[in-house]
This record gives sequence, structure tokens and C-alpha cells, in this order.
Amino acid sequence: MTTRAAETSPLIIARVAGFLYLLVVPLGIFGSMYVPSRLIVSGDAATTANNIMTSESLFRLGIVSNLLAPLVMLSVVLVLYRLLKPVNKNMAWLMVIFVLLGVSISMLNQLTKFAALQLLSGADYLKVFTTEQLQALALMSLRLPGNIATIFWGLWLFPLGYLVFKSGFLPSILGVLLMMSCFGYLIQAFAAFLGYRVSVGLYAALGEVLFLLWLLIKGVNAEQWEKRALASA
Repeated sequence: MTTRAAETSPLIIARVAGFLYLLVVPLGIFGSMYVPSRLIVSGDAATTANNIMTSESLFRLGIVSNLLAPLVMLSVVLVLYRLLKPVNKNMAWLMVIFVLLGVSISMLNQLTKFAALQLLSGADYLKVFTTEQLQALALMSLRLPGNIATIFWGLWLFPLGYLVFKSGFLPSILGVLLMMSCFGYLIQAFAAFLGYRVSVGLYAALGEVLFLLWLLIKGVNAEQWEKRALASA
């Protein structure tokens, strides 16, 4: 058992997962909240266009941040898969699949940001459009909803929460909170499709925040993890 523990190091795996998960937070805040708040003016296409072109480097950094966040999230789920697969391998795979779908859609969503830059680039082939039309199209591309990705960022939390709840080496309450977070994100996404503005982001993120902090500070019960790993081997 000592050799196996040395090989797997569940405490290290947990803390790596927590650290990577923590990295997603500033990346997401910068790309999805800070940059839009600085550059995008709701309902004012001309001001938005001027902001983007005068702060193009900031706008591009926002895109890069929004590309890096899902890539780091992919690393998170792969580490969590290694940590949680002794609980239920099928549910662990489902968790990975949902994140893969969320990552793919989130990265594709960044194409709309590049489209806005292209529309405002002043390229010769765009001269058939008036400046006002190009500015309106750019703002529209920035306002295209990303709710499909939000669905999968919610869905992956249900198998994660289930695995945590059933694990025995992590607090069950964290699993319950993560599953509740899943429904919070789903409510927000589907409400948007129905034309309602429902913001439950802070409440939905509570389970995730507590979970990543637990991984960083407490890790896992290594003895219980070893028992699970040996039973599933």
C-alpha cells in the first residue's frame, strides 16, 4: 500500500486540481467580465467600436483569456478524473465528456470576438457596408449568447457532485452543493433562451468555490481514497 500511495499521491492530485481550478477564476473574470465592462457599451455600437479599436490589445487579451480558461478547465477535469474514478468510473467519464463539450463550445464562441475585430478592420471588401452598419454588426456579434456552453458548464457539476457525495474521502455536503450548482447554471441558461434574465451565477458558483478551496487546503482523506482505489482495482 505504501508503494501505491507513493505512486498515486491523492493529496497532491487533489491540490493540483484545486490549484488549476483556482487559475480558471482570474482568467474567467478578466476575459468574461473585466474586458467587456471596459469596452462594450450596451446599445451604443459606435462607442463600443471606438473602444475596441482604441484598446485593441486589451480586447485581444480578453479573447486569449477566454481561450485559456477552458483549456485550463480541461486540465482540471482530467486531474479530477484520476482522483475520482475509483468511486465510479462511468460517472467520472461522463464528467469529462461534459467538460469536453463545454470547452469546445466556449472556444468556438470566441470566433464571434474575432468577427467583431474583422468587421471593424476597415478591409476593402467591407466598403459595401456603411460604418454604422459595420459597427452594429460588430456589436451584434459580441452580444451573441453563450448559453449553450453554460449548459455544459452546469451539467458537468452533477456527476462531479455525485462522485464527491459518494466518495467517502471528501465531504458529502460539497457533493450536494455541486449538484445544486448544476441546476443553478441550467436555470440561468434556459431562462435566457426563454427570454428571461435570471442571474444565479454567484449562488451557483458557491459549490465550486468551496470545493476548490477544500481541495487546496484540506485535500482528501488519503486512507479512504486508498481503500476506494484498492476496491476498484
